[in-house]
Amino acid sequence: MSTYRVVQVAEPGGAFELVEREVPQPGPGQVRIAVEACGICHSDALFLGGSLPGVSFPEVPGHEIAGRVEELGQGVREHGWHVGDRVAVGWFGGSCGHCTPCREGDFIVCRHLKVPGWAYDGGFAEKVIAPADALARIPEGLAAHDAGPMACAGVTTFNGLRRSSARPGDLVAVLGLGGLGHLGVQYAVAMGFETVGIARGAEKDGFAKQLGAHHYVDSTSGTPVAEALQALGGAKVVLATAGNSEAITATVDGLAPRGELVAIGADSAPLGISPAQLLMSGRVVRGHPSGTSQDVEDTMAFSVLHGIRPMTETVPLEQAGEAYAKMLAGAARFRMVLTMA
Repeated sequence: MSTYRVVQVAEPGGAFELVEREVPQPGPGQVRIAVEACGICHSDALFLGGSLPGVSFPEVPGHEIAGRVEELGQGVREHGWHVGDRVAVGWFGGSCGHCTPCREGDFIVCRHLKVPGWAYDGGFAEKVIAPADALARIPEGLAAHDAGPMACAGVTTFNGLRRSSARPGDLVAVLGLGGLGHLGVQYAVAMGFETVGIARGAEKDGFAKQLGAHHYVDSTSGTPVAEALQALGGAKVVLATAGNSEAITATVDGLAPRGELVAIGADSAPLGISPAQLLMSGRVVRGHPSGTSQDVEDTMAFSVLHGIRPMTETVPLEQAGEAYAKMLAGAARFRMVLTMA
């Protein structure tokens, strides 16, 4: 019997355990991927804590997967996939194809979205079974440990910016310089935006400039963030990557007329925004989800073209528990990535 290693949690909030399982076979429309790397995302905590409906245990998290196609299920070859293809699978782990958003071509908001680690076992494992429509082809020049985070953190920030109302030359602010924000600043600069980095502490000015930001706003300086943005002319778009509703709210009055707040950092607390803040200036507030497998391919291609990479720290699969704890503690700089032997 052929086996592979997988890291799982047996119960909500339980400890990580490394176990061996029998190698599964892909069904119709599926592939088996030999995982080479899998990023650790803060969203994994939602699955491991059992706080989302439909999560089953033992739970195998991981939705920043990069590897190679190892075996094809029935009907997959007809869609252009072959054994040995380098692929990534992110938050978008497949769609149902029949709900209203899918029929309208808006697959990322599928009502039955198949997120790895939620709908099926994720990438904290040496092998993964995934639907073929979840696959994004990894371009030459992009390592697996970089491609994994691109399938979630990368596509979320890239898509959030390119689908915003900002155009080259506009002032665009990125709130937060962490796992999402350090990519958001790089993408904003490469897209031709006059880019503002916003974070806590004067010491992050140099880092923001290292990423390419034209301006830096220290949210702890005593000058309100909104006032600092207005002094620069007002932001056409604020990409809010920080998962802090208070910090997100503080940017709203820094938007230019018709400006847009794009929230991608998750927080359960409500935003403190009044209708009056939106009405007179015609401002827009919206959430932005991740992106489809095609969006992931676009993100990776753009990243290779412009030399954009996530800042990662790689650890072996058997150290998943320690790496996850480091991510939760905010000590990772900036994406912890599991690698397979």
